[in-house]
Amino acid sequence: MEGISKIRQYGYFAYSANEALHLSDTVQFLSEKLNLSPGYLSDMLRSSIGQNAQQYIHEKLIEKAKERLTTTQLSMSEIAYELGFEHSQSFSKLFKNKTNQSPMEFRASFT
Repeated sequence: MEGISKIRQYGYFAYSANEALHLSDTVQFLSEKLNLSPGYLSDMLRSSIGQNAQQYIHEKLIEKAKERLTTTQLSMSEIAYELGFEHSQSFSKLFKNKTNQSPMEFRASFT
């Protein structure tokens, strides 16, 4: 029974992350939405998908950034702001750290 509950909670988390994830959605915020401790949420995700909650949040942010970079003409600053970054430099740093390309290099590879 507990395993089914975990899967349902994870499914809700995955849906929330895909639909409404924003940089301001911290592990604490998401764990509170699920009525779980941050540590338990991270442990559950790590055992399910091999990533902790922070890694998962970053992955989803990068996926959203890639989609925006390839389907819009928004500036880096506009995309960064949409994703919850106060400074576009922070967005660029995370993007490059996760993809080994700057956002501009990534966008250029699709033109």
